[in-house]
Amino acid sequence: MVFINGSVLFTSSMSDHVRNIAILGSTGSIGRSTLDVVAASRERLRIVGLTANSRLDLLCEQASRFRPSWIVAADADHARSFNWSTKPSNSELLLGSEGIRSLVSRPEVDIVVAAIVGSAGLTGTWAALEAGKTVALANKETLVMAGPQVMQLATERGAKILPVDSEHSAVFQAMEAGRRQDVKRIILTASGGPFREHTAAQLAQVSVEEALAHPTWDMGPKITVDSATMMNKALEIIEARWLFDLAPDQIDVVVHPQSIVHSFVEFRDGSVLAQLSPPDMKLPIQYALTYPERWDCPSPKMDLARAMSLDFEPPDLDRFPAIGLGHEVARVGGTAGAVLNAANEAAVAGFLAGQLSFTEIVPACRSVLDNHQFDANPTLERLIELDTWARQEVTRWVCT
Repeated sequence: MVFINGSVLFTSSMSDHVRNIAILGSTGSIGRSTLDVVAASRERLRIVGLTANSRLDLLCEQASRFRPSWIVAADADHARSFNWSTKPSNSELLLGSEGIRSLVSRPEVDIVVAAIVGSAGLTGTWAALEAGKTVALANKETLVMAGPQVMQLATERGAKILPVDSEHSAVFQAMEAGRRQDVKRIILTASGGPFREHTAAQLAQVSVEEALAHPTWDMGPKITVDSATMMNKALEIIEARWLFDLAPDQIDVVVHPQSIVHSFVEFRDGSVLAQLSPPDMKLPIQYALTYPERWDCPSPKMDLARAMSLDFEPPDLDRFPAIGLGHEVARVGGTAGAVLNAANEAAVAGFLAGQLSFTEIVPACRSVLDNHQFDANPTLERLIELDTWARQEVTRWVCT
């Protein structure tokens, strides 16, 4: 029996029936990798629902290949002007947030892959948990924004949350080797992004193109910029705090440029267990879809016959202050996570649009976080209000 934050994940192996999958955000990098996993599953996994926001042509291509019963266009206005002539006739079209809510509530859906980037993913994940579904969670922002509320909802509805982030999947896998009460701490690994050896002066000159050139991972632009600022690690600290019910001082970060070790778990006796695999998301995605079973996976395999070195170093908190923000927000909880996440999304968008420099992203987040009206026990509605407020504050910060 496996627990995360007191919630039972699975009490035994899932039955041998085909597992029906709905992907929220099927046209993004996680969504596309999930489809690769399904295609390689020898029909043990089946797509029954796909959603996309704006890339509706790709959504139709995916639907033509996987023949889901439902597809959802999240942007209803865009959908009404789109030519749906290539949509398979057997795929029912649903629109907007109501369409997503309808999809994840369908009794035919076994597992919901929550892969919508940013705070936009919270609504669909929340609806899936309300429906008591198993959620393969790739959207870290859901727990950053509303960790206590989300975990409580999962417990109340008997829903299951399995991590897809490579770092959190690694922690989850390593934790299975010991008793939960014997975990001393976890150590999340960070590639360090493309600028881990840059000086402060060099960071001030970083271009958008340079920030989007990640040395080891192929990700979308927002996540890639987060990796470059190491804000992704800040968000992962907060996510881990709620997902694994850890105290913030039980979560550390180490820079590991090769991205082979995805995280460590240290037990009270000093034993440290790590999960290793090449930097490819298909393995953690598949593990979330097939847990507690392990199947052959289409991801690259470790070649231990080839000489290699694995390097580890502490992060430079002066050049990359986002990590400190992550620990701070994990400590205080309340509304801080929602504000930090929204401010970061807006600041990254400003950087990609040429309105902010690379080194202004984290200070913008710091400023908005310091000036928000903190609430230790917010409602979901209040968190959503502050999400909007924080984005507006970054816009004002850019204009001053």
